[in-house]
Amino acid sequence: MDPSFHFDSYLLKRQFFALTGKLRLYNPQGMLVLYVEQKLLKFKEDIRVYGDEAKTREILLIKARTIIDFYAAYDVIDPAEGRKVGALRRKGLKSMVRDEWDVLDENDRPIGRLWEDSIGRALLRLMIFGALLPQDYDMAVGDTRVAVCKQRFNPFVYQMDIDFGMDTGRRLDRRLGTAAAMLLAVIEGRQN
Repeated sequence: MDPSFHFDSYLLKRQFFALTGKLRLYNPQGMLVLYVEQKLLKFKEDIRVYGDEAKTREILLIKARTIIDFYAAYDVIDPAEGRKVGALRRKGLKSMVRDEWDVLDENDRPIGRLWEDSIGRALLRLMIFGALLPQDYDMAVGDTRVAVCKQRFNPFVYQMDIDFGMDTGRRLDRRLGTAAAMLLAVIEGRQN
């Protein structure tokens, strides 16, 4: 596994002005460790994750299985290993108001879930505040909470703190966890 995925926390920032979705993930020391760029004008979501902004090292792929699907599934692939490390599947109707996702292993077996932590805040965001009300997510493997993703309040730049610190047993593959946060940021950007 690439050393970029060995950290227990990250700061994700989405570039404000960009034709394609561009994200940067920083380690706890503030150094850029992951750079994300969506492919422009693709019918199916195709997110490329690089180890640098020059895009010299492609270290992760996030690919939608279908063009449009209410229960969309996204494969997370490690190109260096040449294999799928897992997948993320949106929970369709449950995600209408409050985002909820299944976390799947490499064989598409459910191993956990990702969910927006407050239905009340989700309703307020949907009906009144829109993108001005930050989103917070919890991620669990089985019944054990392994990560928290907290969006910072900033009306101009989307920023999210990703914390795997509670996952001391490393039950969640960090590639899958960071891919989930990236996917949330890309989808949120598209919805706004």
